[in-house]
Amino acid sequence: MTEFPGLDLVALRKYLLDSDVAVSGDLRAKLISGGKSNLTYGIYDDTSSWIVRRPPTAGLTPSAHDVAREFRITSALQNTAVPVAPTVALCEDASVMGATFTVVEFIEGQVIRTKSELDALPAAQVTACVDELVRVLAALHDVDYKAVGLGELGRPDGYVARQVKLWAGQWSRVKVEDSADVDRLASALSELIPENSESSIVHGDYRIDNTILAADDVTKVAAVVDWELSTLGDPLADIAMMCVYRHSALDLVLGEPAAWTSSSFPSVVDLAQSYSRVSGRDLGNWNFYMALGFFKLAVVAQGIDHRFRAGATVGGGFESAGTAVPELISAGLNALNGKFA
Repeated sequence: MTEFPGLDLVALRKYLLDSDVAVSGDLRAKLISGGKSNLTYGIYDDTSSWIVRRPPTAGLTPSAHDVAREFRITSALQNTAVPVAPTVALCEDASVMGATFTVVEFIEGQVIRTKSELDALPAAQVTACVDELVRVLAALHDVDYKAVGLGELGRPDGYVARQVKLWAGQWSRVKVEDSADVDRLASALSELIPENSESSIVHGDYRIDNTILAADDVTKVAAVVDWELSTLGDPLADIAMMCVYRHSALDLVLGEPAAWTSSSFPSVVDLAQSYSRVSGRDLGNWNFYMALGFFKLAVVAQGIDHRFRAGATVGGGFESAGTAVPELISAGLNALNGKFA
């Protein structure tokens, strides 16, 4: 294994120069994320900084690693109320570095990932930070996706039904063995799909550590990141996913005590009600949306475990993800009955 799997700095430098991106000196790299999601590297020359993202080198769940998709979305959101990193280049020629990759400008700021990082903040700042996170998500859901050129991003009609089918299919790709509880949850979800739902741009993976907060003010979001699950869909599925991430099993999925599971943040009920107030949306069929979110996170955890077993991850913290799956499936079944603890 090379020092930077999936990254060829010589090829990247040539590609940037060929794309009319100014490069000063040789490129250097730092691993930011090694395979829980996409491979993400900080890239530096003598004067500039960028972020490069590409899919893991093996063990893919197809829709979960579409970096070209996230590049097109963030390009479209450049002049909206949703803060995103300025986009630089999209390379879909796999001969350059073995897969599609994207380049965006490096955003100065801070990412709060762990409980210890969060515990260092005053309570008033934590409260204001959550208010800002909710505001930004509501702002995303209010974007006129046709006006910004994202009308072809997805098919909002039937989104929820496709989500149930999609994640059941993802499970079949990454599962280690059959599970009666998984089958029971998937079956229940397919029977409870709401007849009607709104449509908006959805992020699909929204929580505090998928944002960059301002360097000097944690109550301001400088950029929302990790858009590879974004599409046109139901905004209630998006806020439900944000609430699902408050579950303690996220610690196992991420391999560390996650900031977003901290008791310093609002409860799931309070978080959902805050979104409802800011967005003006009624949280109808909430039990279904929460159960769907737990199902999705369980499949994501199993996918991480699958890549870990295949040797396709870089860094540590992957070995615990698989142990979260039964807990998340149980939480999904409980959510169907309105139990979210």
